[in-house]
Amino acid sequence: MKPNILLITSDQQRADCNGFENKNIKTPHIDRIAREGTRFSACITPNLVCQPSRASILTGMLPLTHGVWDNGVDLDPRVGEAGFAGTLAKAGYQTGFIGKAHFSTKATFAPTGTPECNKSQAQYGADWYGPYMGFQHCELNVLGHLHRTRPLEQPPVGHYERWLSSRGIDGEGIKLWAAETRAGTGAAQTWYSALPAAWHSSTWIADRAIHWLDGASKHEKPFCAWVSFPDPHHAFDCPEPWSLMYDPKDMVLPNHRTQDLERRPWWHKASLEGKPQLADPAMLKFRAEGSRVPHQTDAQLAEMTANYYGMISQVDHNVGRILSAIEASGVLENTLVIYTTDHGELLGNHGLYLKGPTPYEDLLRVTMVARGPGVARRQLVVEPVSTLDLAATFYETAGVAKPAELQSRSLVKLLRGGAETRDVAYSEWHLHPSRCGVGLKLRVVRTKKYKCTFELESGAGELYDLANDPGEMNNLYDDPGYAAVRSELHDMMRARPGAIADPLAEPIGMA
Repeated sequence: MKPNILLITSDQQRADCNGFENKNIKTPHIDRIAREGTRFSACITPNLVCQPSRASILTGMLPLTHGVWDNGVDLDPRVGEAGFAGTLAKAGYQTGFIGKAHFSTKATFAPTGTPECNKSQAQYGADWYGPYMGFQHCELNVLGHLHRTRPLEQPPVGHYERWLSSRGIDGEGIKLWAAETRAGTGAAQTWYSALPAAWHSSTWIADRAIHWLDGASKHEKPFCAWVSFPDPHHAFDCPEPWSLMYDPKDMVLPNHRTQDLERRPWWHKASLEGKPQLADPAMLKFRAEGSRVPHQTDAQLAEMTANYYGMISQVDHNVGRILSAIEASGVLENTLVIYTTDHGELLGNHGLYLKGPTPYEDLLRVTMVARGPGVARRQLVVEPVSTLDLAATFYETAGVAKPAELQSRSLVKLLRGGAETRDVAYSEWHLHPSRCGVGLKLRVVRTKKYKCTFELESGAGELYDLANDPGEMNNLYDDPGYAAVRSELHDMMRARPGAIADPLAEPIGMA
């Protein structure tokens, strides 16, 4: 039988927040995947926010090719259905999606009719389980990250939200999630949630994944599943015991945790200070709550970090549950398991938090580990690759031809221990003024040694020598001594493969 494929993702997890890179965090199950397989130390995301990067994983296309150039722009269902899930379903695979998809906008200006739209839930009853974007079976955690200051939409959006709303008496699940078990320092978007771990989205997603995988493993057809955890994305609100697992006093904070905007390209400052261009006051409040964090004291940053680590360890625990279940079913050794994320998290480095148009390694570089049939054990791959490459990897694993000329390049040769040079990986992002008050056209090229970001409208940029300046302190973009390097990286940027969608769709919501 053809190999099964299991893609497990988190949301907003830094590449250095796993036990194999950071002795201060415990992720034994993710570490197991790395130990029994291959780890990519220079894997980047094709985009710095959720929707575009997830669409790239599904389609194998860069954001400006599939058209999702920012959050708030929906993936065309015709494009999504031609991605790896739809293609493998046509080739005889059982395809399932459990968790946070975010292929479509959830916080929309008006109803859009998708199963992720918070204004379209009346169209999707309790008996809806797909299909969606090529996945034959779906159980969605649509909101992913709740907001304490806004009530849950009614009717609730998504399978998990409906389930959580039914816990306890009179909406007890939502009330406990927003309540605190202990006082904190007032760190931004951080609290010790009173939600029972049994009711948490990470637990629910693992429960539902185990159930679906158990049935799929008994079938004569192979399966392809994407299990998507919405943590450790903010808010940093994990329940006990995970919220108590790490003592803030033990957290190692970034060496450089103050802003130095005068040393950076103009858009760093503009994106922090610009006013989102939205007429709807409710959406302006949504934007302010969701992406802007005031300066945090060291104590607040330490508490934020401790809770962020706790969320990752809770995800890891549930990854372990899933691995144990498919191992018990006897299909683990015939399953390609890949663990990765959509993008990273700034977590106080350079005085910045969460995410934004500042592609430091904290945000651009992501975890990617794999184990399975034919995958080399205890292997470290240092070539620059991307989560964009997963689609082509799944096609080759399944013995299915790529459905189109994609920018995705199969990782199978590297996974099997073969030598293959990768010169560059790409990331790109067009920002709409609705996000931070300034429009940007960013192109990032990442090689083994260098990273360069070009802002196409202004001609400004930033260039870092990652080998000699891993902290990205010295912007060499205008340094005459690096003119030849900048020129070479510029040529790589201009040689970006694939077409660019024209015209690009307008945003239909915020996230």
